[in-house]
Amino acid sequence: MILLIQRVSEANVRVDDEIVGQIGPGLLAFVAVEPGDDDATARRLVDRAVSYRVFGDDAGRMNLSLADTGGELLLVSQFTLAADTRKGLRPSFTTAAAPELGRQLFERVVEYARAALPGKVATGRFGAEMKVSLVNDGPVTFWLRFSAGAANESR
Repeated sequence: MILLIQRVSEANVRVDDEIVGQIGPGLLAFVAVEPGDDDATARRLVDRAVSYRVFGDDAGRMNLSLADTGGELLLVSQFTLAADTRKGLRPSFTTAAAPELGRQLFERVVEYARAALPGKVATGRFGAEMKVSLVNDGPVTFWLRFSAGAANESR
């Protein structure tokens, strides 16, 4: 799984001019599922997102997590993060999970996140054409990758 997180002051997702998910201060998280990802990968992704220290403490250092600050989380499925862009001028999506697996594991991510942050999780709509608006705070953006059955990788 791939997780792209952005620290935000606010963010929302629209589908057909309707806001379907909205948060105040917290993290906007784009999630991509890859072949071979599983339930354990989804759980590790959520644990890392909730615990990743990207918020400033009293000294201004990134020492606080979403769990520490009480911030909100907006989860948006984005299979394009898993694109293979190594060749040519058009991305290939053979490195992304099939839609059925993508939907199943994205829903698991949402379930785990809601258990970890009750009342603090909003989502986009899986498979929909979405418009995402955000105010990036910092800007602070991190790309994390989680492999099924392997130690976490992050970049």
